[in-house]
Formats: sequence, C-alpha cells, structure tokens
Amino acid sequence: MKKKFSFLLTTVLAAGTLLAACGDGGNGDEEQGADGAEGDVFSAKMVTDTGGVDDRSFNESAWAGLQAFEDDFDVEVDYLQSGDASDYAPNLNRLAREGTDLTFAIGFLMEDDIRSVAEQNADQQFAIVDTVVANDDGDTYENIANITFAEHQGSFLVGVVAGLQTETDQVGFIGGVESPLISKFENGFKAGVLAVNPDAEITVQYAQDFNDASRGQGIADTMYGGGVDIIYHAAGGTGNGVFTEAIDRARNGENVWVIGVDQDQHAQGDYDGGNVTLTSMIKRVDEAVYQVSEQTMNGEYPGGEIIEFGLEDNGVGIAETQDNVSEEALQAVEEYKQMILDGEIDVPHNDDEFEEYESSL
Repeated sequence: MKKKFSFLLTTVLAAGTLLAACGDGGNGDEEQGADGAEGDVFSAKMVTDTGGVDDRSFNESAWAGLQAFEDDFDVEVDYLQSGDASDYAPNLNRLAREGTDLTFAIGFLMEDDIRSVAEQNADQQFAIVDTVVANDDGDTYENIANITFAEHQGSFLVGVVAGLQTETDQVGFIGGVESPLISKFENGFKAGVLAVNPDAEITVQYAQDFNDASRGQGIADTMYGGGVDIIYHAAGGTGNGVFTEAIDRARNGENVWVIGVDQDQHAQGDYDGGNVTLTSMIKRVDEAVYQVSEQTMNGEYPGGEIIEFGLEDNGVGIAETQDNVSEEALQAVEEYKQMILDGEIDVPHNDDEFEEYESSL
C-alpha cells in the first residue's frame, strides 16, 4: 500500500547547531539507549550509512528530524554511526536488542541488513529511508515502514535551472553508488535540463561511493576541465569534494557552479569571494523521519506501508535560498512544477523512461 502525507513543516534548528549540541557520539551517552530509559519513554533511533551523521546531506537531515522530534515530545532519540557497510547489521541488531521502539535505517544500502534483522526480530518496529524492502514473494514486511521520495520530480526542477543558466551548454551529474534510487536523480535532472535547453550536453559519472570527497573532487575536476560549468551531485559525502573543486576554480576566476542535494547546501558553497552553490534539490528526510516517529509514538505505526513524499506535498523541491538563481529560471521552475502536478509531464525514473521522454521532445 502506498500512502502520501502532507508535511507538518516543523521548524527544525540548523543542522550544524544540532550536531554541535550532540557532540560526536550520538545523543550524549551512546550506552544510555532504550534500556536506560525510565518508564514508558518512547525511543526512536537511527543507524547512519557510511556517510556519517555530519555528511551535510542525507544522514544529517535525518538526525535533525529526530532531534526536532525529541524537542517537541518527551522522547529519547539517538544514532549509531556506521564506519563501513559491515557495521549496518550489528548496529541495527544492537538497537533491536535494546528494545528501541522505532529503529531507522538511513539509506537504501541497508536494505539487505534490515531485512535480515527484521526477520529475526519480528516484534520490533523498523523503518528504512529510500527503498522498499520486500520478501521473495514481493510482499513488504509488517515490521518495516518504507519511506520513499519522488526525487526525480525535484531533480527535474533543478535541471530546469541548470539548463537555463549554463553558459557553456555543458552540465554534469555526479552520482554516489549506481542504483535505481540515484538513477531517479540522474534521469529527472537530465529531463529538466533538456526541457528548457535541448542543445545541452549532459555528462554523467558515478563515484561508486557516498563517502569519498577526494573522488568527488577528482571527477568534478575532469568535468569542469572539459567545459562543464554546472554540476548536480547526488553523492552524499562524496559531493563535498565537488564543492571543494568548484570553490578552488571560482577563486581562480572561473564561473562554475554546484547544485546541492537533500538539504539547502548554499552555505557549503561559501568562500571569501562569493558562493558557488547555484541551488539545491531539497528532500525532506527530516520531516519524513519526524512524521513516521510521531505516528508510531501515537500507535499508528505504518509497518508494511510504502510512504511517498513528493512534489505535491513539498517532500521535494528547490531550496529556499535562491540568491544565485535568475528570475527567468525561478519563473520556469514554477511553470514546470505546475505541469508536473497537473500530469502534463511524466518525469522519467530510469534510463528506459528517459529515452522515451527524450524521443518525445
């Protein structure tokens, strides 16, 4: 069953401030956990992927959502950080053993691990972000809530911005790990670029890593060096290197830009001479985590459901910071957003759908 929910638009403190308040080890004392809670205090905790809780992107947004949930209710939140993929299952198992009321797996890379852990802990409640976990028969699990987003729709809108503001008619996309999820970012972006600039050339490369900033910088160096002037990244911590490369080049007088992802990454593009962040594709992981936590606390755990946050409920979109976006591009974003909502444009999810879309232009 797929459901959509409208956002509560909860005020979330700046993620940097939240992280500074919590320190490096989760919510203070990592050992406290659910088994250290008094009475019937509700607990919602998360396991990060390898990007870590301070990735300035996906994991950081999820943690901000949990902290906002903690601020609004008398609950316990925490996180366990994964150094590499081998940490996923042990971290999920640890939270299950502690009796955590709701355990989040942040990222599709934990799909296999949460399936195994959920099967072994049928009485525990889990949720995963960015994928749908099913058994061999294609059925979802009653103790896993599946949180998804219409990333292709938001990526289409930042593609419109890139297509209108490129001066070289060459734009780039850098993905983290090649997967059906990141393909949604890629193909939505390409569709948006070509909708407004059919002559644009789009270069695509995957780093095969969400936590390698040097790899991201190297790929960006090659793209910018080849004439690309705008790069959209969907690469987590790897994308930090794209900003580094863009700032280095901007300091040398080059006119290059980065489009951020998941959070408003405008501040990440700051340097002493300006800012290289053109815009960002916002994905409200914070609100999704908050809402599912609140539902579960209230006895309405959406286990087995596929919950999608899309353009129509502000689950995805472009960032509020629009200093570097032209008025023409902003107007076009609104026009194309409405066309998507009205069903006039069916934004492609994958390569096959993109080919069909491209042939229709």
